[in-house]
Amino acid sequence: MHLRDLTQFLTELSSNNNRPWFIMNKPRYDILREEFLAVVTELIAELSRFDKQVAACNPKKAMFRINRDIRFSHDKSPYKTRFSAGITPFDKRRPSAGGGSTYYFQLDGSGKLSFGAGEYLPPSPRLKAIRDNVVNDATGFAKVLKNKQLRATYGDLLFEDSLQRPPKGFDAGHEHITYLKLKSFFVWTEVDLALNSPELLVAQLAHGFKDAFALVTWLRGVKETVDEADPGAA
Repeated sequence: MHLRDLTQFLTELSSNNNRPWFIMNKPRYDILREEFLAVVTELIAELSRFDKQVAACNPKKAMFRINRDIRFSHDKSPYKTRFSAGITPFDKRRPSAGGGSTYYFQLDGSGKLSFGAGEYLPPSPRLKAIRDNVVNDATGFAKVLKNKQLRATYGDLLFEDSLQRPPKGFDAGHEHITYLKLKSFFVWTEVDLALNSPELLVAQLAHGFKDAFALVTWLRGVKETVDEADPGAA
């Protein structure tokens, strides 16, 4: 992957986020997209060494489109200013479910590599099931939080948009109440690409995702009951 070329393209796109500019630079985009596809393909193979469930993931379906959905957005910029992919055992369009945790990463025009793993903003029934499992498997969840590899790479779970109060039905005094307030069970970190060699990109991502495997494994053990499948159950 020619990371300098990608960074330059995305930087220029940020300043020229319009269809005429993109069409004029489409040949550049096509080359970079093929290079990114090769990265995703190689990464899936590397992840399959420790997580066999993602071996059948389709690289093309794992890649997110650069076109933005502007139908319900005040921002009418037609293109995303990043290349990104989400690797799961299933098609990324399938709703999050047990076994559907995502390994996600993105490259942007600022020269930043961001990546993480877990379940980000899962649907209400799924979130309820995860929270229930935090209570029912408090020891197992605590073990995940103390995992040395996960803490060394990510520190802690992502606390973005946490609830101010305990979710309905959960004890405010529970030992994991801080985590029961989470809307996502996801770890996240960012790296400056300028400090790394492009040849090591896949290896770096594979290593980082392996460090999150304890969380991914725990989430895959969360099962939803028939009652929890009802949207009203959350």
